[in-house]
Amino acid sequence: MSHVLVINSGSSSLKYSLLDMNREVELASGLIERIGQTMSVVGHKVHTVAAPGEPAPTIVEARYEDERPIADHDEAFDAMLAQFAQHGPSLAEHPPVAVGHRVVHGGARFFEPTVITPLVEINIEDLIVLAPLHNPANLAGIRAAKATFRDVPHVAVFDTAFHQTLEPAAYTYALDAALAHEHRIRRYGFHGTSHKYVSEAAAAFLGRELGDLRQIVLHLGNGASMTAVDGGRSVETSMGFTPLEGLVMGTRTGDIDPAALLHLERRAGLGVDELDDLLNKRSGLLGLAGRSDMRDILVGRAAGEQAATLAYDVYIHRLRAYVGAYIAQLGGADVISFTAGVGENSADVRADALATLGFLGVHIDPDRNTARERGTRRISTDDSTVEVLVVPTDEELEIARQTLSVI
Repeated sequence: MSHVLVINSGSSSLKYSLLDMNREVELASGLIERIGQTMSVVGHKVHTVAAPGEPAPTIVEARYEDERPIADHDEAFDAMLAQFAQHGPSLAEHPPVAVGHRVVHGGARFFEPTVITPLVEINIEDLIVLAPLHNPANLAGIRAAKATFRDVPHVAVFDTAFHQTLEPAAYTYALDAALAHEHRIRRYGFHGTSHKYVSEAAAAFLGRELGDLRQIVLHLGNGASMTAVDGGRSVETSMGFTPLEGLVMGTRTGDIDPAALLHLERRAGLGVDELDDLLNKRSGLLGLAGRSDMRDILVGRAAGEQAATLAYDVYIHRLRAYVGAYIAQLGGADVISFTAGVGENSADVRADALATLGFLGVHIDPDRNTARERGTRRISTDDSTVEVLVVPTDEELEIARQTLSVI
């Protein structure tokens, strides 16, 4: 048996998944939230999978949730182990052969999944300066997991790694070169694990060679990014030095004239920390309409609310601008895929994002687009010159695959 435990450790959360990689199915998953707060939430799900050889594995979820104080990530790992022991599946009967860790920032140093050694930990720690909100939590999760699972390899899978194929023209900012080099300022890109998984899953669904396809992947969730994938390689991506650049997101601005920040500092008296909070936590859909969830924006828009309508229009305008730019960079497109919470579930966003591309022969079938189906599916018409797909992302599976690939 080849079981892999996947860990995604956030600043106040621990997300985990146990996968049977012989069949690439998830046996259990969980989320521990509000770590370090007065009361934490512990959630655990068990998936009952049909026996090998049966035609269609049926997954039935049993859900368990409780609340209790959890001080830090070490206690969170103890809570995770208690969930496995109490609700299953038994880790003694399904021992992981490795633990895969999501690490947000690998800088320019890590371009592939990497077995975590003491030197790798030092490098992840050194990169905290580039990802102060993410890498400390990722590192805390790694250290807690290594203390718990001492006898198996631990592998870091970096969000930035997929974008290491960007050419200098794509990752270089037009900033003073010496200053940029000294402070490691360049485009890194994020959501790489998702973009890699979706682009490969799209090629497999179409029965096409990955190397023959020009793809655009729209990862639209609370955080949102777009990537141009040429022959399986990332050649352009919307997130940059940080995950703040690019598309309009739930609470992040995306692209903004940097001089606007200088203006706010001079005229509104906002300091660095206040600007950071404004751009990352109080902008995007939330800043425009008071709600960060696209579902709420769509409800408000349907009710004729001006703020919700404007927020939606700004969101779509930015998507169209990036899709057009990426078609130009690729010299055309063979596949456009939507993924993540908004991309997988909002037919309106999908239709409106591509509505102006009819002159290129891009056509979405309204019935396919609005159909309530799960799994990868085609939503373009049969005569569309570009295949338009909905591809549910599975970052945990991708991390597990990459983990096994290096051990």
